[in-house]
Amino acid sequence: MNTVITQEKIELPPGAVLKLLGNWQEYQKYLLQLGDRSIPRIKYRPGEILLMAPLPEHGKDASLLSLVVITLLDHKNLTYDSFTPITMSLSEVSGIEPDYCFYIENWQQIQGLNRIDWQNDPPPDLAIEIDVTSYTDINDYLPYKVPEVWLLKNKRLLVYRLHGDSYVLGESSYFPNIREIVQQCLQIASEQTTSEAIRWLRNFLRS
Repeated sequence: MNTVITQEKIELPPGAVLKLLGNWQEYQKYLLQLGDRSIPRIKYRPGEILLMAPLPEHGKDASLLSLVVITLLDHKNLTYDSFTPITMSLSEVSGIEPDYCFYIENWQQIQGLNRIDWQNDPPPDLAIEIDVTSYTDINDYLPYKVPEVWLLKNKRLLVYRLHGDSYVLGESSYFPNIREIVQQCLQIASEQTTSEAIRWLRNFLRS
């Protein structure tokens, strides 16, 4: 597949990342053109627009991490809401699309909302990004002040927590030993299936 960017069509080959010079208005036009399509992914930073077509590996890892979080939240009997896909945007400042996000502490504040006002409503408590093509910059989340962001890069989970005006690598505030758990699940999923990885996790939590 060739890269095609016209007023009628946007197509990228799997794994491609395209950086375009552009303003907020042009980003909005691309969003309108893409409509409900989840591919390609689109991101806005001041002065530039990024388009990315995920590889199958991206989708599999995103699915696995979301299931890990859901399994852990259910085990802890916590109430939550989750979203995928979702577009977070602040006019003229930022537009991003996390692979998955969870409201854990603030789920009541967005319950029943059809649209989230990123200027006034709380951000997700946890956002998940899978980076297979060097598309993600953790600082993209700073305008939203998401408290915790997980970035899976090179099959390694990086846990970033917001401290003041920057993100710092550390431990998850919700799940102790999450990096080791994710590493084990990734290994099982690569050798067997996602279902086997989640089955292992459920058994591990019961032990």
